[in-house]
Amino acid sequence: MQRTALDQSPEITWQGLPCWRVLDTQFAQGQGFFDCWQAWRADPLRSRLLHYVAFTTAPPATLALSGLLGSQPALASLVQELASQWHALRPGFHRFVLNQGQVMLTLCIGDTLNLLRQQQFAADAVRWRAPEAEAASLWIVKALARCCRRGTRLTVDAPNAQAQSDVTRHLMQCGFDLQTPEAATFDTAPARLVASFNPRWTLKKTRQTTLASALPVGSCAVVGAGLAGASVAAALARRGWQVTVLDRAEAPAAGASGLPVGLVVPHVSADDCALSQLSRSGVRLMLQQARSLLLAGQDWAPSGVLERDLDSGHLHPQDLWHPQGAWIKPAQLVRAWLSQAGITFMGQTEVSQLRRRDGLWELLDEHGQRLCRAERVVLANACGAETLLQRLRRDEPGRAVDLARLPAMHGMRGMLSWALHDGKDPGEFPPYPVNGSGSMVPRIPVAGGAAWFMGSSYQAEDQPERPDHDNHLANWQHLRSLQPALADALQHKFESGEVKHWKNTRCVTTDRLPAVGPLEASEQPGLWICAGLGSRGLSFSVLCAELLAARWGAEPWPVEASLAKALNALRH
Repeated sequence: MQRTALDQSPEITWQGLPCWRVLDTQFAQGQGFFDCWQAWRADPLRSRLLHYVAFTTAPPATLALSGLLGSQPALASLVQELASQWHALRPGFHRFVLNQGQVMLTLCIGDTLNLLRQQQFAADAVRWRAPEAEAASLWIVKALARCCRRGTRLTVDAPNAQAQSDVTRHLMQCGFDLQTPEAATFDTAPARLVASFNPRWTLKKTRQTTLASALPVGSCAVVGAGLAGASVAAALARRGWQVTVLDRAEAPAAGASGLPVGLVVPHVSADDCALSQLSRSGVRLMLQQARSLLLAGQDWAPSGVLERDLDSGHLHPQDLWHPQGAWIKPAQLVRAWLSQAGITFMGQTEVSQLRRRDGLWELLDEHGQRLCRAERVVLANACGAETLLQRLRRDEPGRAVDLARLPAMHGMRGMLSWALHDGKDPGEFPPYPVNGSGSMVPRIPVAGGAAWFMGSSYQAEDQPERPDHDNHLANWQHLRSLQPALADALQHKFESGEVKHWKNTRCVTTDRLPAVGPLEASEQPGLWICAGLGSRGLSFSVLCAELLAARWGAEPWPVEASLAKALNALRH
């Protein structure tokens, strides 16, 4: 049975909608996805966003994707755009942001039933390749029903007549209305069933583990113009929100996000903990943003990063090469995000109080004067969020129970040591960044030439601040662990005071994971937070923003539900 583009994008009724969500349990070589993407692009009345969630047990190689080009040249630009991001695919979720942020493919690698149980959205259209085993199909139909809204259209390919009979019975049992199946010769092609989710019973709210429906698109205020706030603003603006970003500084990225250069590299652990898995997802998303928004070689570079495991207990450090590692200038990325349509930046504007009035949030200054009003508020001002929330607890004691579940946040000071290359530099500089006990970034274009950066120090804000000289010494000692020969060659620069510094304070949570999500128990919460990114703002900011925006829009999540749970703002 030959599949058409319409088959792969069942019953296209996305016209005029903010988002259209497709769930496909068999990605195969990607033909269904590319057909759906192409049909969406060709429709002038298409939805604002297209979400395509696809399952596979073994993703095709990049060469297999490219094989589509010969048979269907019309798909060439689409295939090439995805193929450029097709790397490091291991079990779990992988989010690809395409078509200038309007098309999102979430590739889920693993067992179909387990992957269905990790979903947190209701699909508008579902395509399912039924298994031959009756028992397996029953459990999968139950899991599919959980991913459907009333009216979701399901297209099923059954491998044989017996499977078709079993699936028909299971679908009816789980609330699907069956249409007349297409005729098929079972020894040459699968049978196709078409069904609509329309249970005769009232759906229980207990089946919803997230927002039951999308928040109406409107106005939003984001407090904080660093990596967290700017990434949230960009993700929401891309979905049609009108976003006002407020910051007490005159210009964006005035705090820790003003770091001259930072590394994008995943966390690695022996047990592949939640931090490691989340950081891999975050790195993939950040690199997509860098490629689309920044100037390569000037604002960022996919340099690769060498990781040295200095805590392994071995006599010699163990090295791990991250081919997708990169360096990025965070402030450039923040400015690029905030320059997007739908975003207004208000500098030199310090928010001192939040107040709910007439169904809207009001943001007030220290004199009680209103700075702006919005339907939703996102606190992305690092440790400054706790000050605002303490005031809110006093003004509205009823919020104390919810807010007590937010992990505590505190500041950690950090200082980078750096200097310009002067033409007399030793030859021991590595050709790529080296990460481990601190990080050495060997050559970054800056005003006046190129510079190297080493750091950074790490000290709790509630302790007496160490002198800059001591922090330089700490950075040099870290360099000795990473690159002994280079440390010896640069020792005179550190001792002579030639090395310059940059310093600021990061915001970290007690469990070292960001806090993302609503700060109130409500069907349509208006107060949210995205803070506590710590030293991994470049690895986590886009992931956190996409997770928050997905929850607002009732969209597919960029990571498994079990992983996203670790980032919940009210997680204690």
